[in-house]
Amino acid sequence: MKTNELTEKLNYYMKKKYRIEIVEDEDEGGFVVSYPDLIGCISSGETIEEAVKNGEDARREWTYAMLESGAVVPEPFDADDYSGQFRLRVPKSLHKHLAERSKQEGISMNQYCIYLLSQTI
Repeated sequence: MKTNELTEKLNYYMKKKYRIEIVEDEDEGGFVVSYPDLIGCISSGETIEEAVKNGEDARREWTYAMLESGAVVPEPFDADDYSGQFRLRVPKSLHKHLAERSKQEGISMNQYCIYLLSQTI
């Protein structure tokens, strides 16, 4: 990839709004920043502000390295791309079991299934 094209693509991705996660580093102190959409892109800092700034620097370097190697840089996750609904066919016996368990728990079968799915992620 030519330098101008690489810079253009880098600028394109740097303008994107990626979700950022910030967690306190209880072992080392300070804060750790990661971008869930950009696997392996992490940084840290003594303060939240420093961690965010270092995170942006890391994102720039991570993106540049991906582009330079010819790898695909993922677009940011957009919740609007998903309706929150999907159809799932299950055996009648499983349907019966789920309906009975949700009734015992006093919640809808939909809520019970969401609970079960969330426990596996």
